[in-house]
Amino acid sequence: MKSCYLMHAIVFVALLCLAASVPGAGSSYAGRTDVLLNANWSFAREDIKGGEEPALDDSGWRKVALPHTFNAVDGEKGGPYYRGPAWYRDHVALRHALAGRRAYLQFDGAALAADVWVNGKHAGRHEGGYAGFRFDVTDLLHSGENLIAVRVDNSKFKTIAPLMGDFTVFGGLYRPVHLVLTAPLHVDMLDDGGPGVYVTVSDFSTAKANISVAARVTDDFATPVQATFVFRILDAKGREIAKASSAIELSAGMTQAVMQHVSLPRPHVWDGVRDPYLYKVVADVFSANGTLRDEVAVPLGVRSFSVDPDKGFFLNGRHISIHGVDLFHSERPGKGTAVSDAEIDRDFAILRELGVTGARMAHFQHPQRAYDDADHAGYVVWTEIPLYGAVDPAPAFEANIRQQLRELIRQNYNHPSVFFWGLGNELYVSNADTARMLSAVQNEAKKDDPSRPTVYAHCCEPDDDPNANHTDLIGYNRYYGWYDGTMDRIGAWADKLHAAQPTRAFAVSEYGAGASVNQQEDPPRQPMPDSLWHPEQYQALFHEAYWRALERRPFVWGTFVWAAFDFPSDRRHEGDRPGINDKGLVTYDRAVKKDAFYWYKANWSDEPVVYITSRRYTARKTDTVDVKVYSNADSVTLTVNGRRIGAQAPDGRIALWPGVKLRTGKNVIVATGEKGTAVLRDEVTWTCEP
Repeated sequence: MKSCYLMHAIVFVALLCLAASVPGAGSSYAGRTDVLLNANWSFAREDIKGGEEPALDDSGWRKVALPHTFNAVDGEKGGPYYRGPAWYRDHVALRHALAGRRAYLQFDGAALAADVWVNGKHAGRHEGGYAGFRFDVTDLLHSGENLIAVRVDNSKFKTIAPLMGDFTVFGGLYRPVHLVLTAPLHVDMLDDGGPGVYVTVSDFSTAKANISVAARVTDDFATPVQATFVFRILDAKGREIAKASSAIELSAGMTQAVMQHVSLPRPHVWDGVRDPYLYKVVADVFSANGTLRDEVAVPLGVRSFSVDPDKGFFLNGRHISIHGVDLFHSERPGKGTAVSDAEIDRDFAILRELGVTGARMAHFQHPQRAYDDADHAGYVVWTEIPLYGAVDPAPAFEANIRQQLRELIRQNYNHPSVFFWGLGNELYVSNADTARMLSAVQNEAKKDDPSRPTVYAHCCEPDDDPNANHTDLIGYNRYYGWYDGTMDRIGAWADKLHAAQPTRAFAVSEYGAGASVNQQEDPPRQPMPDSLWHPEQYQALFHEAYWRALERRPFVWGTFVWAAFDFPSDRRHEGDRPGINDKGLVTYDRAVKKDAFYWYKANWSDEPVVYITSRRYTARKTDTVDVKVYSNADSVTLTVNGRRIGAQAPDGRIALWPGVKLRTGKNVIVATGEKGTAVLRDEVTWTCEP
């Protein structure tokens, strides 16, 4: 039987917020207040005995603002970097007592393990560096000044994933911290960092969509309460188009599940990059007297999908090509993972220019802003847990990776862009321990969300290694022509695998080659991956070969370039600098889009493209050169020093003029193209010094 998965609409959830007398500008909605605690932290990159004590004098500590990582400098230099404990302390003044309200500290990310104290009392410990988490600190706060102390540790733990990885593990409070206040009657805040509201579309047609909402409502009063739960759907213009409500009775100190159903008339589907339409869902909790106590607002995307092992991926019954990239955090030089929402948005703007339809968010949970941006862009997303390289057989490690998977699912269940739960990447040993771990996370995923398929990124040979046989779908990381073999092998490999496993749907989860924009060689020789010479031209040739092979094979349901951007990796010393994995289509600082970027833009984007390759190879040693242009134009004309060389229609997005003569000294090469009514022009200057 062919494996085929159908998923209906989901909803992205944004936490909204309860009024309280606290300093700072928070977003206030009904009875909830969310106050950012990002300024005025004191920081020390060492382990300090008694760092949680209010009496400790931290006046000599460094002052930092969040987001912050303590590896911003050493984490991108290559070689050893600091992996150990560090302390953060913040003094927060409450002008008044909480007056019966509940208080939660929310951390959007702390790597890798965090212990939190409030006024010297331990609030909790979280293990896992990439998911958000919350602690109830109601009984630890008081009016006046309160001390929040956090010990963050990015050491190599035996029981916290990832145990290894080809990336720098930046430590610190590298995402925002919030103080969230709620009424005693509220949507659950302690559901593995999730929103407490989960919306699913069970089925839909052009006439209507049947929507279910499951919510967790908490009564923190000392007595049972009567309440009303109301669920409304708003269209993109804010007009209410559907509503449901129900009376509920809650026991004191308990959290209760509430389920409602509503019909959405004539649904406007979320249709990928073509039309990523989002509704808004508002979930309200009212007390018996009609007072609004809590409110959570979420966007809703209505969609279905399936994966066919012969024909590939279908969205809302329409086949689409999932061609995309692998994403890390939006790291930046001098910042590491401590980036702003604006920088994440900038990365997604680059992806829109590139023309991707999908993204694999590797190898861990990404910031919520990234999933929000993917929702609005219409991308098909694969997101995964940091089960990378190796496992530890101890029960504590299994418990940790199960926890990280629950957090990934519950915090991202409502994003319409999320289609696949990734359960791991490149476990290098296949034995009873890895089999048990992969089976454990497969079972956990199916328990928490049976509607989405699971997938694993497999590195090794043979293709049917037992590690590749646990998840619903499979992806393969293949680097023929970089780490081994030749780049023309990729097509034959895909055909052989499809013939051997005709009922198993598979993707190419990684493929790529390194490139330095400072290293030029035309024509290039195949470089050694671990060498200090990664010419930009070889990466371009690699991607030309791979995309031409993969685009002709629709049974490959998704293809993901490794990677969108260069990123820090402490173990690497190659290309033009240590500490950087240079397989990105764009440089680490986002300043330069490599030749391979424009190859994909010419193939994937609807935007007109005319781009002269090898443009940074400005000092030529020969007076005869090949001029290659990536273009999706109908016709491209080349001139050199004002002399017309010729015009041609690009063949497979490439226009090539071999044996073009240069004169000694400066040469101006101009390519012009026409695509419909658009006229495009690109120009480079090369100096010939025979």
